[in-house]
Amino acid sequence: MTPDEKTPPTGHRRAAADSRAAADTALLEAFGGVRGMVDTTVPGLVFVLLYTIERDIHLAAIAALGLTVLLGLARLVRKETLKHAFSGVFGVAFGAIFAMMSGDAKNFYLPGMLYTLGLAIAYILSAIFRFPLIGVLLGPMLKENLSWRTRNPGRFRAYTRSTWAWGLILLAKSAVLFPLYWWGDATQLGWVKVALGIPPFLLCVYLTWIFLAKAPPPIDVIAEMEAEEKAERERERSKAEADKIADPLLSEWTGQIVSETRTESADRQPPPRH
Repeated sequence: MTPDEKTPPTGHRRAAADSRAAADTALLEAFGGVRGMVDTTVPGLVFVLLYTIERDIHLAAIAALGLTVLLGLARLVRKETLKHAFSGVFGVAFGAIFAMMSGDAKNFYLPGMLYTLGLAIAYILSAIFRFPLIGVLLGPMLKENLSWRTRNPGRFRAYTRSTWAWGLILLAKSAVLFPLYWWGDATQLGWVKVALGIPPFLLCVYLTWIFLAKAPPPIDVIAEMEAEEKAERERERSKAEADKIADPLLSEWTGQIVSETRTESADRQPPPRH
């Protein structure tokens, strides 16, 4: 086998490795990574810890909300993305207000539980209707946009399986928490919710990583568009250069024809009468 024959497989492996690295980064960015897990888990831990010790809803809610705001400000100072911080602040704020207004500490967790249930249903429905949300989320980050739906069936299957995994795992989490909300007490619900904060998330991310690692690499539609635009510019430049070269020749040829026509006309004119 010649060196030239070995090059394509090597390049393919390198492209596949780059694709997997990009997918890993996109996964962390899409779902918040370790910092996102901290931002969403620690405020709930503070709430249930203070409520278990002091039995004071207002103290626990204000402490959890204050911690969430501090975590968001820390992200702002570090110039990190604020999308996960904002969702955490709003979630904790709604929970804190709902708990203080109702006087029931369990209501601190209700907005987050409803959000998780709604997200589970959205994932499942998107998989059923063949528009998996994981692909919608990760496609732009991997520069493939929605090309996986029509041009990359292997990735379409991977995104569908990943979406099913997220939907079913979040649905199972909801199936554990809602009975505790209805029939358990606030401390039981709080500690179980904290315990179910990170492990299901890690399982979802791991399964998504497994499915995508076995899938074909993404089609870089951004690179394709840029290549097409570059080719179009090259065609326009070549056409302009060809027109620039052709114009003098055309002018010379046209002038020659006009001159010959005038000469022939003059030769055909009758002699003047005296």
